[in-house]
Order: sequence, then C-alpha cells, then structure tokens
Amino acid sequence: MSDSLDGKKCSTCQRCLPLTAFAANRSRNDGLQTSCRECAAEYYRQRQEARGKSVREKVEVPAGHKICRRCGVVKPHSEWDRNVTAPDGLSSRCKVCRAVEGRASHLKRSYGLTLAQRDEMVASQAGVCTICLKAPAVHVDHCHETGRVRGVLCFNCNAAIGQLGDDPDSLRRAIAYLEGNAWKPTLVAPGVYQLPS
Repeated sequence: MSDSLDGKKCSTCQRCLPLTAFAANRSRNDGLQTSCRECAAEYYRQRQEARGKSVREKVEVPAGHKICRRCGVVKPHSEWDRNVTAPDGLSSRCKVCRAVEGRASHLKRSYGLTLAQRDEMVASQAGVCTICLKAPAVHVDHCHETGRVRGVLCFNCNAAIGQLGDDPDSLRRAIAYLEGNAWKPTLVAPGVYQLPS
C-alpha cells in the first residue's frame, strides 16, 4: 500500500505528499480526497474554463490580512466586517467597499437613481443645496406622496421640509413668522376671532 501514516499518494500526479496536502472528504475511508489540493484546484480551473467561466488566481497575503476582491487591496482583518457564515469569519468585501455598495443600493431601492444620476443632479445645482445655497447637497429629497425626486438638499433643509410635513401652507406661515408677520388670530368681538388669510 502506498499510503502511510504521514503521507499519501495523489491519484492524479502520483506524488507521495503529506496528509495536509489533501482536502477532507468524509465519504472516503481515510477521510481525505484522492487528489491533492493542487491537482484538485487545477481540475476545477480546467472545468470552469471549459464552461466559459474565469477562475480567480490565488493571491498570497500575510497572516492577519485578507484581499478585497472588489478593490483588490490587501487589508488587515480590522478593516473587515464579521460574517459568521464565511469560512474565515469575515465578509467577502472590505468595510469601505461595502459602504459604497450600500449607498448605491439604497439610492437604487429608495429613489430609482444610480450614483451617476445623483452626482449629475448635484452638479446641475453647482454642488450646493437649492434652498440655503450654502451647505453641500448630499441628501436626496423626494415627495412622500408621489415618490418623485425633487432635488438634492443639505441635511438641515431636507429635515426642515420633512418636519413641516411637506406642506406648502406650513412653509408659508413659517416664512411669514420669520419676516415678523406673526400668524395670530385677531380679536374682532368678545369671543370672536378672525384668522389671517
């Protein structure tokens, strides 16, 4: 028998290799695959290429690091979110790439916009909020009844419109209040008040 306690013969390349060179296979008597990891990887690559699919090349990274397949940068484990279902316990993309994809996904789901379309709207506004004309435009504003996107505002202006319930009459009263025209009922007779028009 060619297998020993400290090694095993690969059925593909016929080399005698240490047991660590073989992947686990619980259906086999010895609990290991018949081909070594190197031969199994080559077989997988050939099958995928025959199907017209590409296979990523293995990249060596230092211990405690991982390569992000999205941006291609090797980063320490602290730059990754946890994922208990993954073999290494880390997400498949780094925190930065996940955040960018999350923003793009939110824009598409919520407003039907791509990042390019949002950036085009911001550029058409010269990069500033269309209400205050001071702060950078970063929040997409939309009508809560129709869902139609109206523009891109700063946080404060977008929140103010939302707090006033998207109601033009409330906004007009707020303007009158700020200009000193207080919105108060006028006493016409005892117990009778006239509301301003």
